[in-house]
Amino acid sequence: MKIGVYICHCGKNIAGVVDVEKVAKEAEKFKHVSIVRHYTFMCSKKGQELIKEDIKSGRVDRVVVAACSPKMHEETFRRAVEEAGLNGYLLEIANIREQCSWVHGENPKEATDKAIDLIHAAVMKVSKYKPIEKREFKVRREVLIIGGGISGIRAALDLAKAGLKVYLVEREPTIGGNMARIDKTFPTLDCSLCILTPLMNEISTNRNITLLTNSEILNVEGRVGDFKVKVLVKPRYVRMDRCISCGLCAEKCPVKVPDEYNCGLSMRKAIYKPFPQAIPSTYIIDSENCLKLNKNICGICMKICPTQAINYEDKAVEMELKVGAIIIATGYELLDPRKISEYNYDGLKDIYTGMEFERIYSAEGPTKGRIISPRNGKTPRKIGIILCAGSRDERYLPYCCNIGCMAGLKHAYYIATSNPEAKVYIFYTDIRATGKGYEEFYRRIRKMKNIFFIRGKPMEIEEENGKLKVDIYDTNAGELFRFKLDMIILETGLIPNPNVEKIISTLKVSRSMDGFILEAHPKLRPVETAIRGIYVCGCAQGLKDIPASIAQASAAAAETMKLLLKGKVEAEPYTIEIDEEKCSGCGICTAVCPYNAIRVDSERGIAEVDEASCRGCGTCAAACPTKAINQRNFTDEVISSALTAILRR
Repeated sequence: MKIGVYICHCGKNIAGVVDVEKVAKEAEKFKHVSIVRHYTFMCSKKGQELIKEDIKSGRVDRVVVAACSPKMHEETFRRAVEEAGLNGYLLEIANIREQCSWVHGENPKEATDKAIDLIHAAVMKVSKYKPIEKREFKVRREVLIIGGGISGIRAALDLAKAGLKVYLVEREPTIGGNMARIDKTFPTLDCSLCILTPLMNEISTNRNITLLTNSEILNVEGRVGDFKVKVLVKPRYVRMDRCISCGLCAEKCPVKVPDEYNCGLSMRKAIYKPFPQAIPSTYIIDSENCLKLNKNICGICMKICPTQAINYEDKAVEMELKVGAIIIATGYELLDPRKISEYNYDGLKDIYTGMEFERIYSAEGPTKGRIISPRNGKTPRKIGIILCAGSRDERYLPYCCNIGCMAGLKHAYYIATSNPEAKVYIFYTDIRATGKGYEEFYRRIRKMKNIFFIRGKPMEIEEENGKLKVDIYDTNAGELFRFKLDMIILETGLIPNPNVEKIISTLKVSRSMDGFILEAHPKLRPVETAIRGIYVCGCAQGLKDIPASIAQASAAAAETMKLLLKGKVEAEPYTIEIDEEKCSGCGICTAVCPYNAIRVDSERGIAEVDEASCRGCGTCAAACPTKAINQRNFTDEVISSALTAILRR
């Protein structure tokens, strides 16, 4: 056995703390080590060539690379090892950057000693490794997309145009998501629906796309290339094949309830169409408020419908879809402004969220585009816009919402251009205008004579003589100001869509500390999750603007094409092996396996593993009472040898 150890300086990331020369000399003393090299950047082409040359010359038959986290470059080094003719799984990465130099930067001696121990452990581990042969299996060429906002729409169209079958599942009665409620997009102030509706219509006419609105995911089983998905399609009580969207039913319906599309600022009927451009372009009955469905009275919509499209007997349908990959595009929601107690959103009139103001400004909104208060009908003369309402605040959301500054500038522009006599006060902590053309838009707003910027955090909002009173300490002026305003707009923070909790749990994908779905790697694999075959895009992955959401959706679609168009994928290498002589058939492994990859053969009384479904988590091996299960290259012998090396001091 001949083990080669290759130590990366990583510029000064490692070598600035760790004494690489000393580490190399110590590594030469380890059992089975035949050669030790160190280089400035092992991940570079020249660094990889050092490894390849030693393998080809016969001086090395196992490799340890001491560098950064394996999440960064394990695949890079595995590919280099394989190109040199060695099995790619006779490789081990010792993380001496994130787990060593970066956390012990103030104590180089400890960092150096720890690096030596980590490399010794890696050497002992790889000495016990066995070659793992790659296995392939077929994949389905169908894709499930969860979420029908702009990201889901873009991904669906890209995949459909590539010839793949797409199932687009959306909880709401229509696709379009949050973008459908926005009047204009910054910084060019294009009409949002003018951009969105052609794409929505294309979804409805594309033969490769099956659109399932008013639907939700119940369960997901299987593995990459062969997922089985249960979808609940809820009843619309209106036949989509007959509804001509004439609107007579809604015109005569006697029931009025708050309209979600207009953020509750106007009313809709119990039978309704979410908005004129909605897709599917059909009406739907609100089962919670319909008199016929709840009290068996009324029924006017059925009597008046000219095409007999009303069906009160409509039932929910459970479907099973079989797909090869899944894209999560579930978007975002606004932080509930009622949680920000000092802003008194729930207790005072004329305080609105940014999304509510979008609906006020929209020509099809509650005020038909006139900037007036929907609650009192008055035109506001003095308006305050509070940026970072709940964002960058440890009490609510510690992170930046990424789009709030630009949204606030856009709303100020709406007001200032619609009513030059109005005064707009923007209360801000910092202005972040980081997108293409955003800085130019910000400078344009700053030059407007009726828009004023006050740098500071507003205090409690109170009512005084019919006005909204708020005090604020302007950190630029060094003074405390009091404002009496007619309207306040809260640019609230954004949160992950809370409706995806069950989906995330079912799919076994990870989440970041801020609650968004965690990508496999922030730089190298930004649209992949840790679960093969499951991708993420748009605001489900992290907050971003519309152009970035669209770009990421196309990236997720491209990665899905790479996976499925080949027709086959490689199996997870670190699957388990079952020792039939030790297995008692107790079934504990089947109970703990999160991927349903193990079953007990009733005739033989022995557990069997489906290697295509196994994802190598090792849970079963840890739970097995008879030690009948081993995970490839993660056996007790491998782990014990690494621990022995670390504890040798």
